[in-house]
Amino acid sequence: MESAREITGYRKHWAERFGTAPFLPMSRAEMDELGWDSCDIIVVTGDAYVDHPSFGMAIVGRVLEAQGFRVGMIAQPDWHSAEPFAALGRPNLFFGITAGNMDSMVNRYTADRRLRSDDAYTPGGVGGRRPDRSVIVYAQRAREAFNEVPIVLGGIEASLRRIAHFDYWSEKVRRSVLLDAKADLLIYGNGERQICEIAHRLAAGQSIGEMTDIRGTAFARKSVPEGWIEIDSTHLDAPGPVTPHPDPYAMEPERAAGDRATREASVGAEKVVRFVRRVKNADRGRSVIRMPSYEQVASDPVLYAHANRILHLEANPGNARALVQRHGDAEVWLNPPPIPLTTAEMDWVYERPYRRRPHPSYGDANIPAYKMIRFSVAIQRGCFGGCTFCSITEHEGRIIQSRSERSILDEVEKIRDEVPGFTGVISDLGGPTANMYRLACRSREIESACRRPSCVYPGICPNLDTDHAPLVSLYRKVRELPGIRKVLIASGVRYDLAVESPEYVKELAQHHTGGYLKIAPEAISEGPLSLMMKPGIGAYDRFKALFDRYSREAGKEQYLIPYFIAAHPGTSDEDMLQLALWLKKNGFRADQVQAFLPSPMATATAMYHSGKNPLKRLSRAGGEVRVPKGLKVRRLHKAFLRYHDPDNWPLLREALRRMGRADLIGNGKQQLVPAYQPAGTGETGEGGRRHGTFRTQHTGLPRNPRGGRRK
Repeated sequence: MESAREITGYRKHWAERFGTAPFLPMSRAEMDELGWDSCDIIVVTGDAYVDHPSFGMAIVGRVLEAQGFRVGMIAQPDWHSAEPFAALGRPNLFFGITAGNMDSMVNRYTADRRLRSDDAYTPGGVGGRRPDRSVIVYAQRAREAFNEVPIVLGGIEASLRRIAHFDYWSEKVRRSVLLDAKADLLIYGNGERQICEIAHRLAAGQSIGEMTDIRGTAFARKSVPEGWIEIDSTHLDAPGPVTPHPDPYAMEPERAAGDRATREASVGAEKVVRFVRRVKNADRGRSVIRMPSYEQVASDPVLYAHANRILHLEANPGNARALVQRHGDAEVWLNPPPIPLTTAEMDWVYERPYRRRPHPSYGDANIPAYKMIRFSVAIQRGCFGGCTFCSITEHEGRIIQSRSERSILDEVEKIRDEVPGFTGVISDLGGPTANMYRLACRSREIESACRRPSCVYPGICPNLDTDHAPLVSLYRKVRELPGIRKVLIASGVRYDLAVESPEYVKELAQHHTGGYLKIAPEAISEGPLSLMMKPGIGAYDRFKALFDRYSREAGKEQYLIPYFIAAHPGTSDEDMLQLALWLKKNGFRADQVQAFLPSPMATATAMYHSGKNPLKRLSRAGGEVRVPKGLKVRRLHKAFLRYHDPDNWPLLREALRRMGRADLIGNGKQQLVPAYQPAGTGETGEGGRRHGTFRTQHTGLPRNPRGGRRK
């Protein structure tokens, strides 16, 4: 993997003389107090401004500040006019636009496309403070406020919409958000490297239109530059140029245009390489893969799945090539992913002077997302699990970037000493997953050449170092710090990795679990599991055996709380029935249900849209994927997860009879739903009254002497 310029190696901008702001300013009055006449960069975000390293806009702002730039913050502006976007004046360099920590459509709508009434990233948890597809609206308003100022998009919404993508809420393929927002550049992935490079180049007088060589960015251009080798992957058919036959019914101007296009195609054929899988190493740096165009993927779901497959195959920063996708008369160009941050760089990013609290302008307002993470510490980024329904890999990548022990311990002490309300409990020590800290490929050479979408599916790669000793050591050192009473692990535990290290499971069960530990099997049947790229239920059973054993040894009564997804591609009614029976057998009841939500650009979303499996080489014949679509089937699958809810019993009885499983209707222990219906139930027709995240409660807790259930 090529090296990258260290983000701490830039000569600081002259405005460094103004020093560090207590909070990045959100008003002209705050700018005046700091002695600023203007901002160099203004960050516009869909979240409330919380100066905490769990909030992306805070990281970007503090990183740019450390480079010597004056950074202003416009948080959750009223998007109905351009006036709020002009509140801090004209930025000297650029606007940075982000929807916030979540995609705005996922934030605003449920998997059933219902408008959410709340927003965890807003003061008071109030919903409706951000527009649909926020980066587009914010960019338009910023352009209205100051037409000539460059606009740079970033954050997860930009990452997941960087090429033509399926939009679940409109049920159609939309163009790259770069074009719809009319932005100058789009940053995808964690953006510290890109944003520092862009800021310093602009400050040096370079035009943003000249910045076509920055990894982890996307931009529009008219055509592929001279000297590049195009690898044409726009078709599923056999290699070779296709010359269209002249249309005898075309008008003369149309025929002339068609003849010209044919001539141009034949002239360019010498530099276009079709379906070449290998390019000489000397040529890789100047080769670009041509994906199917927006128009092609918008009209052909199979080509959409093909484009999705290309994107995920070109995700390793060690071997990824540039991608290009035509949208009308514009080419959307994606440079290869950014080089991951080193441990020293990660430490530097997380050691900026974050105040670890909301901006004072919010007063005592409760911001639910902040309340949840204020005592948590991020120890790593990235995930090599490759779950097809998840967006972590598309945004953060699959190479783990870890902080040092020293940096993490320093942050814990800072929380202990400086954060109001701290009671001695660290609420989480993790990242996208709980237990990938310092895990990596045993060989840098193999890692740089690898094109597998997952390091742990269908089994754990023999080249993967699964040693959890550094993580166990970290846990012990954190909990031994004076003033730290408890360290909980709230991030998702990858249990198929954890069983490779029984010592880690012991540490987790005996010291870092507060009675219940949430993990995510997601399904139990091979059909959906294979399309999720998740391990079989046997891995869960092995983890549970270890967890239960070590909990007993510590004299603790603790339980695993599993999460499952309803209506994921590849799931049949029979799969959901088997899951419902498994839940009942093991004494679990779902309090809330999570239905599959097709997020932009995820592999499972390509399955949902196309009915094909892009994990394998695609063809039009065969390879179909069962896709539970439509409100009726999604309600049924959620109802199976909430088999115990009387409101679901009529729907389940009807389904069981249709499936030939009427034997499961009755009052016996081996039956799923009773034959009777309590008065006043079964009338919602909604497959359960609650929607959202799937939480379970264990119903097999031993009774206490007074007849109740222990909690």
